[in-house]
Amino acid sequence: MSLPETRRVLSIQSHVVSGYVGNRAATFPLQVLGWDVDPVNTVQYSNHAGYGQFGGPKTDPAQLTAIFKAMEDNGLMRPSRVLTGYIPGSEALKVVAELVKQLRTLAPSLPYILDPVMGDEGKLYVDADVVPIYRDLLLPLATVITPNWFEVELLTEIKLDSLPSLRSALRKLHREFGVRSVIISSIPPGTLELPPSIGIRSHPNNDLYTPDSLLCLASFDDGTSSGPTISRVHTMRVPKIAGYFSGVGDLFSALVCAFFEDELSTQMGGDNGITASSQTPVSLATARAVNVTHAVLLDTERHYLSLPEADRPDTDTEKDKADSSRRPRRMRARELRIIQAIDVIRTGSTALLGDLAEWTDFWTS
Repeated sequence: MSLPETRRVLSIQSHVVSGYVGNRAATFPLQVLGWDVDPVNTVQYSNHAGYGQFGGPKTDPAQLTAIFKAMEDNGLMRPSRVLTGYIPGSEALKVVAELVKQLRTLAPSLPYILDPVMGDEGKLYVDADVVPIYRDLLLPLATVITPNWFEVELLTEIKLDSLPSLRSALRKLHREFGVRSVIISSIPPGTLELPPSIGIRSHPNNDLYTPDSLLCLASFDDGTSSGPTISRVHTMRVPKIAGYFSGVGDLFSALVCAFFEDELSTQMGGDNGITASSQTPVSLATARAVNVTHAVLLDTERHYLSLPEADRPDTDTEKDKADSSRRPRRMRARELRIIQAIDVIRTGSTALLGDLAEWTDFWTS
């Protein structure tokens, strides 16, 4: 394998012909932010599964191996960053794990952003035998992970229903699996008691929001603490937008990949005015990724509401059964407006929701 190129991402995840999930949600934002992208598609589907029906093949382990080998033989396997998302089978996941391991042998500090896409809201999207592969092979290699609440439970085998259980899960991810930076992308409303200082920033688009909010949390462990406070935790309440969106996690993890700086010294200070005492590399990347993702969702929801009612039928199972075109029309109307967000992506501004707040007594309260 050759030495890494500057600002080149190897992105291994799903692909759809129409719509924006997987590599279709990740590639454009990364390119806008100045990264060359080598997308490897673990599936090639017509559209995402939310449409109710889709067609296309999965990329089997032999095909993945052939792609990686040909890239290596041609001197093209030169990423300066690796991003992985939806990989549906355990054998394919093993192939990816071996590749990342080999890349790390050549470049030990190579950042690996792992989005362990396994499921959501208690439902698995992948075969159950994928879960131990993530635990045993992928987590020890990861620089940053971006699981949702359900995926944290799968990885740690800890039911997250309280602040003590969240502490236990983070301790396991940091100290047992060795992940320095953990981002939990969406903690459901009412799950945790939060300090009053963690509020929702007011926003003029409040008519698009529900009364609920999601919690996004970033935890950074530099490996030096031997006391009860093992990591620095930052968090933010994110107002919840009504409606269903696909590809949000894929967009978010790609933005984290683009914005994350592995070394504290390169990210702190300078023009951003943020000091090492107030933020960590992962909290800064998370804030920018959350703000951009939220802006895309707001624009998508506004666009959805601007369409004629015939083009955005409401969710109704019985009506969907009677008219098979209703669900695809609804899904089509809610495809993320990523291309239209080019200016928002390029700036990476945190003006919309602000920065994450440090939860200073997370480990001791």
